[in-house]
Amino acid sequence: MANDRFENVTAIKKANVYFDGKVTSRTILFADGSRKTLGVMLPGDYEFSTGAPEVMEVLGGEMMVLLPGKPEWQTFKVGDSFNVPANASFKLQIAVVADYCCSYE
Repeated sequence: MANDRFENVTAIKKANVYFDGKVTSRTILFADGSRKTLGVMLPGDYEFSTGAPEVMEVLGGEMMVLLPGKPEWQTFKVGDSFNVPANASFKLQIAVVADYCCSYE
């Protein structure tokens, strides 16, 4: 992984918890006002909705993803990323624990 750390950031201590604790993340704030979340998904099926455009980077495990407007599921593995437009929903199927970083544009 080319850049495996963030420098000079603020981390929010309180976790973002979804799906009865099967998906959790922590928010990271940057000096320029941008934010990211670092999280973990346990095996399961999930659907998320976006407010702002997102870029999801897979840091560990893998994700089967059904992106908005796409007819087929796609597999994303470590080092892969995908974009989700604003005000959209996407589905995930997680077979093994997945580690991720989500960037909000």
